[in-house]
Amino acid sequence: MARIAYVNGFYVPLRSAAVHVEDRGFQFADSVYEVCAFSDGRFVDEQAHLERLEKSLQSIDAAMPMSFAGLKLVFREVVRKNRIQSGIVYCQVTRGQARRDHAFPDPRPVPTMVVMAKSVPIATLDARRRIGVAVTLHPDERWARCNIKSTGLLPNVLAKQSARAAGAYEAWFVDEDGNITEGTSTNAWIVTKDGKLITRPLDQHILGGVTRATLLALANAEGMPVEERKFSSAEAKEAREAFSSASTIGALPVISIDGTRISDGRPGAVTCRLNELYRERA
Repeated sequence: MARIAYVNGFYVPLRSAAVHVEDRGFQFADSVYEVCAFSDGRFVDEQAHLERLEKSLQSIDAAMPMSFAGLKLVFREVVRKNRIQSGIVYCQVTRGQARRDHAFPDPRPVPTMVVMAKSVPIATLDARRRIGVAVTLHPDERWARCNIKSTGLLPNVLAKQSARAAGAYEAWFVDEDGNITEGTSTNAWIVTKDGKLITRPLDQHILGGVTRATLLALANAEGMPVEERKFSSAEAKEAREAFSSASTIGALPVISIDGTRISDGRPGAVTCRLNELYRERA
């Protein structure tokens, strides 16, 4: 069955889905995106994802393409047309099509919106969570507004490829002070030797992950000691546990950082418990 995408009001086969060559998302990465997971037809943290999409668009002075209710209808129709039970929905909104000029077009064009859905191999994800993954460290060369979920992801792409070339699953960025910011497509966490759960506080250097917020809420409800603060790459390598988080993976155990073994090379108890809680909530 051909995959179906939504493009500017039409549901079209993915192989023929297209935007104009002068779309500002294509030419300037003048666009934002959102990814929302769904399981057995139920969307996970959908409202929070829509609110973050709206916040990202407000941050670049761009308009929402439609109401939350309209977006939810489009998401469900794309999932239905693709006959997917569990996977992710990808939504991208650009400033629209206009003659190429760095400044905002005047008058403002109609925003471009693209929505796609794909299944996620649950067995593969479960295997990764059961075994754990390796990450490498990479200098943070991104722009200064990483709190906006922009499609300008070239530094992330290069860092992710560097990690894969080194046999790792993910790369964690390190700022000029030697502190971990986040992963190329994930938030970064550690558990200290005294059992405290640590993740970097929200600032302009990291994306406010929806799953990050959910895991924090679950940890607090469980009575886990939690602290939002910066942590260094050296502290991460000495941690009892480490993991990455994102909508598609929940809490993904990290068992190696730049070749240094973490948690005896096995997923730790705190990470596994958070995954249990996340699955129950989802």
